[in-house]
Amino acid sequence: MNLYFLPQIGLILLTFWGSTVSVGAQIPQPSQYTYSMVQQYPHDPKAFTQGLAWNAGQVYEGTGLYGRSSLRRVDLKTGLIHRQRKYTRKYFGEGITIFQGKIYQLTWKNNKVFLFDKKDFSLLRTWSYPRQGWGITHNGRELITSDGTAQLYFLDPETLEEQRRILVQDDQGPVARLNELEYVRGAIYANVWKTNQIAIIRPQDGIILAWLDLTRLSQQVQSIWKGKADVLNGIMYDPEDDRLFVTGKLWPALFEIKVAPR
Repeated sequence: MNLYFLPQIGLILLTFWGSTVSVGAQIPQPSQYTYSMVQQYPHDPKAFTQGLAWNAGQVYEGTGLYGRSSLRRVDLKTGLIHRQRKYTRKYFGEGITIFQGKIYQLTWKNNKVFLFDKKDFSLLRTWSYPRQGWGITHNGRELITSDGTAQLYFLDPETLEEQRRILVQDDQGPVARLNELEYVRGAIYANVWKTNQIAIIRPQDGIILAWLDLTRLSQQVQSIWKGKADVLNGIMYDPEDDRLFVTGKLWPALFEIKVAPR
């Protein structure tokens, strides 16, 4: 028997030999959560954030748009860029994740995945990829990617071959436009593009366990930044100190938050 804890919420899932214990055949209604603010950090307002990752005390960020896409290492407290690799106008950068000391970065419609050395951002490998790249994370064994549909794909980190896939859904049906991903203590957090919601997903079967509503935060950013900020996008988890961070495309700040019941 394995126990999976939903961070900061206390929800526990019981699984026996890989099969989730469920009561009844219907998908239960997800829990509803909001947040409390912990701290605010500066963020480059010109960064069209596509992916965030925390590793060994450092913030890594993937940005998008043709002619503005990049991979960055950023200082959390100051927001200053310590290292950056820019893409040519040919590429639209997307989500990133760090696995075994290497950075994986997706591209949107270029059908390419790039592998970089974490230290100096040198290019180690390029794969062809059969679908659009949106978000990427990992569970310690497999890469997990999204492509804007309601599917999440589990890939071999060495070959990028698909091992399995799940359909993400709640009690209302499949949920598409899954974007930036983060694996947080046994659950997959996913931004849903053009919404202020983060889906908290059970990785075994794609069931949405809870919705995290960040409408209030997004509205505050939009009101202060006078319409210059784009949509919510960017989730980062610090496993050492159990900290959760969020931001958005062209947002002037990165926020540390705690999940709270609504």
